[in-house]
Amino acid sequence: MGTLETPLRRLLPEPGAVTVGELVAGFDPAAAAPADRPRVYTNFALTVDGRATIDGRSGAIGSDADTAMLVGLRMRADAVMIGAGTLRAEGYGALIRDPAKRAQRERQGLDPEPLTVLVSERLAVPWTAPLFTEGTGRVVIFTAAGDEPPATATPVEIVRHPGGVDLDAALRTLRAGHGVRALLCEGGPTLHGALLAAGLVDDLFVTRAPRVAGGPGPGLFSGLEAGVRELDLVWLCESRGELFARYSVR
Repeated sequence: MGTLETPLRRLLPEPGAVTVGELVAGFDPAAAAPADRPRVYTNFALTVDGRATIDGRSGAIGSDADTAMLVGLRMRADAVMIGAGTLRAEGYGALIRDPAKRAQRERQGLDPEPLTVLVSERLAVPWTAPLFTEGTGRVVIFTAAGDEPPATATPVEIVRHPGGVDLDAALRTLRAGHGVRALLCEGGPTLHGALLAAGLVDDLFVTRAPRVAGGPGPGLFSGLEAGVRELDLVWLCESRGELFARYSVR
């Protein structure tokens, strides 16, 4: 299992050795948050042929170094956003399990566990997932459905958007109502595409694994209409053939 001490070879902008921890320590999304919403950054691992899942899951794509990068990015987040499909596929539970990392977040003025933000239009949620049964942290669900959730060990807040979830309004609610300044989106591709289409993504972290998946499957975005979005490459690192890039959206 990768740790924040996992070594990388930085290719750009200044070639040299760096650890995952050192790399993400220089990324401070909260400090650069807009006044009315969180700064939004996304993290995805892809195969060389652009697949975001293998057999329906993303975990088979990245390496231990990719896992270390994910943990490092979670450490910078006030909240982590996912779609209901990602929750069903990946079986989310606590986002930060290591007691030392939870204590580190507290020393930095953060909650030990990031707020989990779930987007589910129909409230088609697997209520038996560890996210709801472990009783760790808090969950906010944005939905268009009028259904009531069952009792859960983890506190759940429902925010209803009749007619369809408005992601811009959701982010404003998170900033004003929960103090969220830095939000990490972990997918899936449909939610990722909707955020980018709405102009709500500020940074993209993309891991390119040295694998080819073949066959059909989602890519980095799903449902994103054609149109060029300009990005700037902030840095590029490598580990055993795996590439780690950070892009900022112009």
